[in-house]
Amino acid sequence: MKKKNILFIFSDQQRQDTMGVYGQKLNVTPNLDKLGEEGTVFENSFTVQPVCGPARSCLQSGMYPSEIGTFINGISLPENIKTVADYLNEEGYETAYVGKWHLASDDGIEEYHYKGVPEHKRGGYKDFWRASDVLEFTSHGYDGYVFNEKMEKVNFKGYRADKITDFALEYLNEKKSDNPFFLFISYIEPHHQNDRKIYEGPQGSKEKFKNYELPEDLRYFGNGDAVENYENYLGCCNSIDENVGRLIEKLKEMGEYENTIIIYTSDHGCHFKTRNRDLKKPGGDDYKRSPHSSVIKTPLIIKGMDLNIKRSESFVSLLDLPPTLLSLGGVKNFGNMQGETIEEKLKKDEDKVFIQISESFVGRGLRTKDYLYCVWAPEKNPWKDKNSEKYEGLYLYDIKNDPHEKNNLIDNEKYFETKEKLKKILISEIKKYEDKICEII
Repeated sequence: MKKKNILFIFSDQQRQDTMGVYGQKLNVTPNLDKLGEEGTVFENSFTVQPVCGPARSCLQSGMYPSEIGTFINGISLPENIKTVADYLNEEGYETAYVGKWHLASDDGIEEYHYKGVPEHKRGGYKDFWRASDVLEFTSHGYDGYVFNEKMEKVNFKGYRADKITDFALEYLNEKKSDNPFFLFISYIEPHHQNDRKIYEGPQGSKEKFKNYELPEDLRYFGNGDAVENYENYLGCCNSIDENVGRLIEKLKEMGEYENTIIIYTSDHGCHFKTRNRDLKKPGGDDYKRSPHSSVIKTPLIIKGMDLNIKRSESFVSLLDLPPTLLSLGGVKNFGNMQGETIEEKLKKDEDKVFIQISESFVGRGLRTKDYLYCVWAPEKNPWKDKNSEKYEGLYLYDIKNDPHEKNNLIDNEKYFETKEKLKKILISEIKKYEDKICEII
């Protein structure tokens, strides 16, 4: 029996509430909404670290960023790590990668910001490569370039998400073997364009999505820069959705749709510069890098796995997707991977997730069904220190009574016992995933 193909579609900095299946009222994601109806929508899907590079390193390695040293942007994926692609290559899969990589450069030492990524830095993807290490450096919303397997520059004209999809379709059109494929498409949308400090949706986005409703958390905390950007942010999400539609049509044309598992998620969400204002050591561009749910919650839709559930409230994270991918490909031994398969998580019905924070501060967080608890190490350097032996309380939110995390209760005496319980759980999670004994004061 032929193994199923795997199509992994990855967006960048996308909030859950941009999608209809998560409550978006405008018609932003009709194709993904339909995909959700055919598959499973995960209500409680989380990143492991709300920064691009660290989150991506987890997805390729199956390990927390602190454990492989990729705890900030600009640190490459260790070459001695056995990746998802490496495992699937051994199982006879063709492995193809398109879009943003962000795992090849060691900033200030060996950079691939504007040049092709050599084969040994591609995480095991060997059959097709149309990617740029830092795609926001080699392109804008319109026009740019990526590199192919020979490290040759491949220029493109037009809207970036459309062109990244064109490359993915190029792979599917040229595929000759009968081997199953693992195709990873990494869009940069709806991430802001770094050098222009704006979100670049397709032309017409401002008119198309002018009737948006700004999410409650953004309204409450003064909007950040969302008012200037939200139409284009939604336009970016809509462009990905349209391209998901193109990919689905291609799979149907090939007769491979029913034999393809599709996974859609993002590396993290976005708080539009509304959080981390109260820190003594603010850092980064402050669109992410915080433990708040607007940032750590991610969309997750899986179609084709026959999970027998339409909407799941079980807690899952990026950490669980690598072993899931390996399981789908027939791999039995997941090596050093720290997560569990989605099937295992559904059986356990988990209700907590462990989060790491870097760049803005050295922090650790615990998100449960009812609470968000975060600690930090204010004396540590968030760009140099990956962890700490001592943390202190920073945030505590009562999710049940304060779903938009407006009121920080970290110093509220009424929540002392709750905080002590969460503290014990968090210390246990740090020991479990980092093998480190720490103190929280």
